[in-house]
Amino acid sequence: MILCVAVDDKMGMTFNRRRQSKDALLRKKLLEISKGHRLYMNNYSAKQFENVSDYNIVVDDEMLDKACDEDFCFVENLPIKGYEQLINKMFIFRWNRLYPADMFFDISLDDNNWILDSAIEFEGNSHKNITMEEWIRYE
Repeated sequence: MILCVAVDDKMGMTFNRRRQSKDALLRKKLLEISKGHRLYMNNYSAKQFENVSDYNIVVDDEMLDKACDEDFCFVENLPIKGYEQLINKMFIFRWNRLYPADMFFDISLDDNNWILDSAIEFEGNSHKNITMEEWIRYE
């Protein structure tokens, strides 16, 4: 699967069971990179995409158990560590800010299993600068 997450400067994902932030242009970028593939998300994340049509969005709270190799999974509020072996690529969207957090991205990028393939910066709607990193599994 291809994992997509948004994190703060300390890899925080949520605080008090809520996303730290959201951004319309990040959602647009996510739809662009996943075009032509299934984009899985749970019911919590789907609320951000209610007005989106013509995309292959699949809403399923058990998405991490169901996604295939070429499927994208947008994860905001779930632990990921137990699924690491199923992930072949990751897109990490960095808010470039520090928010309060109580749930963190739980895959180490420092253990030589992942290589940063590319990074681009774009201006978001609510964030002046968002960095999109593409990580690939090192085999």
